[in-house]
Order: sequence, then C-alpha cells, then structure tokens
Amino acid sequence: MQQPSAPRKATGRPPRISREEVVATARRIVTEEGVGKLTMRRLATEVGSTPMALYHHVRNKEELLVLLLDDHAARTLRPADLPDEPRERVVAAAAAIHAALAACPWIVEVLTADDLMSTHALWFVEQIVDGLVRCGLPLERAVRGYRAIWYYTAGEIVVRATATRRRTGDDRPTYREQVFAGLDPAELPRLAEAAGRWEPLTAADTYEDGLRSLVAGLVGAG
Repeated sequence: MQQPSAPRKATGRPPRISREEVVATARRIVTEEGVGKLTMRRLATEVGSTPMALYHHVRNKEELLVLLLDDHAARTLRPADLPDEPRERVVAAAAAIHAALAACPWIVEVLTADDLMSTHALWFVEQIVDGLVRCGLPLERAVRGYRAIWYYTAGEIVVRATATRRRTGDDRPTYREQVFAGLDPAELPRLAEAAGRWEPLTAADTYEDGLRSLVAGLVGAG
C-alpha cells in the first residue's frame, strides 16, 4: 500500500524585511560580538531572510557599516549650542564627536576606514571647518585642519580601546612594562626616570588638552 507523501514545505519569497530591521540586527551583532562577527550571511540568518534579500537594502558590508555609523550618530550627535568664539567652537564640536564615538566600542573597529562618514555627523564637521575659517585659515587649510583633528580624535579612541581590551582579564606584565623595567638610565635617562610612572601618566584622559594644543597650533600656523 502506498504511503501518503509528506506535505511539501511552503516555498516562495522570504519574509519582507525593512532597512530599520537590518540596521538594528547588525547593531546588536557588532555590539555583542564585534565587527568581525558581522557578515551578510550571518545577518541574513538573524533576520530570517537570505543574503540576496539584504542586497536590496545594502550593497555590501562596508555600506552596512556606514549605515551603522549614521544610525549611531543620529541617536547620539545632535546639533547643540556651541561657543560663539571660533576656536572654542572647534574644540567643543570635536569633543562632542569624540564623546559620542568613545562611548560605542564597536565603532573603534571601523574608524580607520577614512571614507566611512556619517551624514548625521556633518553638522559637527561644518562647525569645525567654519570655526577654523573664522580663525583666519583659508578654506583649504581649514579642511586639512579638520583632517588633522579627526585623525587625532579617531587615533586616540582606537589606541585607548585597544589597550583596554588587551588588558581586560590579563594581569601579566605587558611587553612595554618588561622593556621599561630594564632601561639603562645612562642610555635613556628620561625614559628610565619616567618608567615607574609611565602607565598612569599615559592612561590619564588628556584628550581635550591635546585637542586644544592641536587647534592652537593649526590656528597659529595659519
């Protein structure tokens, strides 16, 4: 006697997904597990769709990271009252960008891609460039000044976040500590003198001090 055939699984298009759902799911993955765990295939599985369906919303992982950056900026960077004095305006705008990015660890892993720019952060970029122009720099120098400020800001976040991640849960002396412990005062007197205090000195939050020095140098050189 012939057995009844098993019911066929429903076929057809996967459920429709929205860009907001894609971004929210991608944000959860990178927040919990890091950027390295975010792939188009993994994301498709998480939203219950297919990689091909995702390409209706984003072309590739890089564009997805841009969306994540913009989503974060939209939620954390909002136009605000800044000082009227141009130099202070530059410092305040850059410090706002630094605070927003430093508070989101996964962003550190994509900051080195210089062309990943958030449109929601452009208001702050405008304040920096305009502030430098009002300090007397020609537009070309102001744009280069912004680039220097951005490199300093992103670099400070990357170095600090990387150092923190490497030290978490590891009490062993770092390579730097081992090297500094054996410095010869006759050969490297300043470093040998500072060796015992190097970690607390370099761990201090001096971002704004450095920022002010950088802005003063940019304006003074203009």
